[in-house]
Amino acid sequence: MAKNIKAITSKLNLPLVFKSSFDKANRTSSQSFRGPGMDQGLKILEKVKLAFDIPIVTDVHEANQCEAVGKVADIIQIPAFLCRQTDLLIAAAKTGKIINIKKGQFCAPSVMVNSAEKVKLAGNPNVMVCERGTMFGYNDLIVDPRNLEWMREANCPIVADITHSLQQPAGKKLEGGGVASGGLRELIPCIARTAVAVGVDGIFMEVHDDPLQAPVDGPTQWPLRHFEELLEELMQIARVTKGKQQFKIDLTPYRDQDS
Repeated sequence: MAKNIKAITSKLNLPLVFKSSFDKANRTSSQSFRGPGMDQGLKILEKVKLAFDIPIVTDVHEANQCEAVGKVADIIQIPAFLCRQTDLLIAAAKTGKIINIKKGQFCAPSVMVNSAEKVKLAGNPNVMVCERGTMFGYNDLIVDPRNLEWMREANCPIVADITHSLQQPAGKKLEGGGVASGGLRELIPCIARTAVAVGVDGIFMEVHDDPLQAPVDGPTQWPLRHFEELLEELMQIARVTKGKQQFKIDLTPYRDQDS
């Protein structure tokens, strides 16, 4: 996957950071695939980093994981459910690596100002925040483009997770009982276009060469075969949008210039 994705982003001259998790610790079911664990997972990520010369981002779930992860990862990601965990944020910050904090599905965008501040106060200015949708009832998320504006108050780069934000948490019943997360893959282009038009600094995107067989988040994996096509469109939107500029609104009375 890293080889295929890098080939496409290099062709388009887009910077790439490769993301994969050594442990999916917050799966819906205890029976779900979690990953190889930290030791083996970090070895794999280091091989990917060296073989394809790309920076790596991966998650941490406990403060005691940060030091080891920081020796391999270029960016340490704080999962959405843990975005307010002070000890975890501080431990991640102390590695000196870039910290990507995902906004909790249960959080207002203003919370991310405080989360980013915790990292900065720990002596690390290298932080960014990521929008990944907000709870809308029990089994759905909604993407509010206003959050992408309001989160700028954190005074750091803004990333939009255009795939996880289309999950339907615990919204898919399984044969034999139990539930798993569903998703709305067909709306990924919609959310991506919106985020880029608003003026985000980067996008987070799950891509898979066989989405129906993906062991994690299959319903929100974007097919590799359509990856380049979507990126090309997003780049065109990015070139014309003025989303990163504050619109100067003039509220003085408007008079017809000919009268």
